[in-house]
Amino acid sequence: MPEGHTLAALARDLHAAFAGTTPTVTSPQGRFAQGAARVSGRPFVGATSRGKHLLLEFGDEQWVHVHLGLIGTFTVDAGDWTAEAPVTGAVRMRLATPEHVADLRGPIVCSVLTPEEVAAVLARLGPDPLRPDADPERAWQRIHRSGRSVAELLMDQAVLAGVGNVYRCEVLWRHRLSPTTAGRDLRPASWSLVWDDLVRLMPLGVATGRIVTVEEQVLEVEAALGRGERPRLTRRTSSVYKREGLPCERCGSRIRARLVAGRTLYWCGRCQRRR
Repeated sequence: MPEGHTLAALARDLHAAFAGTTPTVTSPQGRFAQGAARVSGRPFVGATSRGKHLLLEFGDEQWVHVHLGLIGTFTVDAGDWTAEAPVTGAVRMRLATPEHVADLRGPIVCSVLTPEEVAAVLARLGPDPLRPDADPERAWQRIHRSGRSVAELLMDQAVLAGVGNVYRCEVLWRHRLSPTTAGRDLRPASWSLVWDDLVRLMPLGVATGRIVTVEEQVLEVEAALGRGERPRLTRRTSSVYKREGLPCERCGSRIRARLVAGRTLYWCGRCQRRR
């Protein structure tokens, strides 16, 4: 499932392509035909994201709410648009101007909402590390009262918005945290390490289009961005994710794997013991 950095990058690209325009909105597949008719031709005010949710604002307080789920994609293309039929896949929603076209395929949610309904969606979500207005204390208040493991809590979007399995595995490994630690046993300093690291790492995912968590590459990407260059990644960018049975690069112990909160957790049982 796309993690929060993917949705943040999509919001950025959609905003750049359509803000200030009046795109034609259609549903070539037909399943969003009524919703498309409600917003087509209205001014596109902007796009934003919160966690794994994408929100497109149109004039007259009309909002399109999108959740990509496991297989959804949203492509934004530039160039002259001639309204030809979709090339691949069933397009749930299409936004088109003479300069850009954006095609949404395979989402689990694509619906038109009122401002009140948008507020209700956002109220269900925890703080998003990608947003400057996010308050980590909101997440901590839920974490330190919970008997669930920190590995489960990091995947709960009501606790923390936008973090998925890859960031979960990697950030716990980076700080030697045991994934089985109950939230109520997690130290405040450990939570601060996790939050601050997510605030550092996730924007790199927005900038590169890839999850970057290996420290050497993190430093390379940060340096490139600092110079105003586009980072180029050609090597592995994870330390434990999908490395079951391979040696931990820190201690040499074998990486373990287990299903936790519906996704496969990867961790090192030897060096991830901190609470």
